[in-house]
Amino acid sequence: MFTIGEFARHGRVSVRMLRHYDALGLLRPAEVDPRTGYRRYTAGQLAVLNRIVALKDLGFGLGDVAALLDERVTPEQVRGMLTLRRAELAERVAADRLRLAEVEARLRTLESEHAMPDTDILVKDLPATRVVRLTTTAESFSPAAITPVLRPLCAELGQRLEGSDASPAGPLICYYEKPAGEDDPVVVHAALPVSGPVAEPNGLEVAELPASRAATLVHRGPAAGILVGYQQLARWTDEHGYRPDGFPCEVYLHTSDDEREWVVELREPFAEGPR
Repeated sequence: MFTIGEFARHGRVSVRMLRHYDALGLLRPAEVDPRTGYRRYTAGQLAVLNRIVALKDLGFGLGDVAALLDERVTPEQVRGMLTLRRAELAERVAADRLRLAEVEARLRTLESEHAMPDTDILVKDLPATRVVRLTTTAESFSPAAITPVLRPLCAELGQRLEGSDASPAGPLICYYEKPAGEDDPVVVHAALPVSGPVAEPNGLEVAELPASRAATLVHRGPAAGILVGYQQLARWTDEHGYRPDGFPCEVYLHTSDDEREWVVELREPFAEGPR
């Protein structure tokens, strides 16, 4: 038998919480000394305590916890609920990390907007390029909207490529079509240049990127910083009197598990004349 303090320590809860559970009838002490009122618990009651805490962590109120305990929820059922909760929390953490990366990218644009030299920007005449691609949509151009759909799209592109007869002829290209309406989703493409015919595309679409003239710069570092580069290109085209024309895209020249080592060429196609 354990004193209430010992039981609280083993269960990693407070004594106050155990008294609260007792008052609610969720977890009664195994014994109460009639003279002193001291509560004592058994080791077997740790299993009940663990279920209460687990169900609370799942978001259930104590009233719902009591009902679930009355229904004799099994450890397997609680384990399944906790597994689902873990997945939900992991998804929330990933989303928070993306939002943090976007905030950091916005801060970098503010810090560097008066120190962005045009010398880093090169104008290139890009030939038409035949590609195999996969396509999806994102709610907006924000990194928090693009990244969760782009990464699995690129992974699927690589998997499908292995089952096709396409011959890659260049690095990964990710490019975007602007929505027709302000509230329309952004069309996102993951593509690889190919050479020769593609008779067995394995679910990949064969398409052609049109020839274009583009302002380009090379971004080095995490993907979140790409926003800074795109805004630099936007300022450059506007200051030189050009208008955007075609698909803004990213050419992934080098990637690794460490995003700090990434090298990505950003391309903003443009044309002369009024918008």
